[in-house]
Formats: sequence, C-alpha cells, structure tokens
Amino acid sequence: MKIRTALRLWPVAFALLAAVCVEAAFSAGGVAYTKRYKTTLLAEPSPQAKSVGELPLAQKVKIEQVQGNWLEVNGGSAAGWVFLGSLSETKPDESKGLDGAPLLASSTTATAAARPLTPAADDYSQRRNLGNASDDLNWLLTTCATITPAQVENYLKTHHKGEYQ
Repeated sequence: MKIRTALRLWPVAFALLAAVCVEAAFSAGGVAYTKRYKTTLLAEPSPQAKSVGELPLAQKVKIEQVQGNWLEVNGGSAAGWVFLGSLSETKPDESKGLDGAPLLASSTTATAAARPLTPAADDYSQRRNLGNASDDLNWLLTTCATITPAQVENYLKTHHKGEYQ
C-alpha cells in the first residue's frame, strides 16, 4: 500500500524538483543566451507590454532581475524583459535550429529534405495504416499557410500558453 502511494507521488516530486531547477537556472547577476531567431524585449514583465528592442539568436545577455517566469536582461545594445522560455543557459549553435536541423536551406542536403516524400516512406505509412505521407504533408503545409501570427497569439492568450501562462 505504501509503495503504491509513493509511486503516485513521484510525478509531483519530479515536477517540484524541475520547477526548482528552472528557477535556480536563471538568477540575477547570471548570464543566458537568446534561443529564438528574434527575441523581443519588453518594457515590463507582461506579454502585452510595449516592445523596447530585439536581440538576435545566441546573443549573450546579463540577467538583471527575475520576476516569476520573467527575466529583465541586458544584451549590451538593448535591455528589457523576456519570458524565460526565450532564453537558454548554454549558447545555441547558430547554424542549427532547436531540432538540430540546419537553419539555412543551403545547409540541408536534398536527400534529407526529400526523405519524408520517398516511396519507402509512403510504403511504410501504408503498411502501418498511417495514411499517405505525401498527402499528410501537403495538408499540413496548406493548413499552416492559412494560420496568421495574430491567430497564434490569440491561441496562446486564450489557452494560457508560453508567456501568457
């Protein structure tokens, strides 16, 4: 009985430990790096605040102040508030995105770019009853093209995601 209770509580303990680690990871006086292609700096710790500047990918910043999930940073050329999800403890590789794939199309081989569309991929998806990979990819690209940045922003606000949590 006690083991069963302990097993149910370990996710809670893990979540608390993770929260403490994230909080400890960024502290006033420390440094961090921007991990977005363009990180917007805000006048105050709120997603609706006025933009006061931008920093490029992998820009080293000094953490001036921590306020919950918001960090006041100084990047030398600009200073302001950012959501902690926009920063990394380690400097990102400027030639690769967060998924490890090259950022520049010229850095990606034609083989890697076409891999999802190969007949082998289609055959695999049909054998596993996963649908048609080419049609799925075309649907995804078409759907993504209809979504505007304003709709994404509205979704984040409505569902309390990202900096709107």
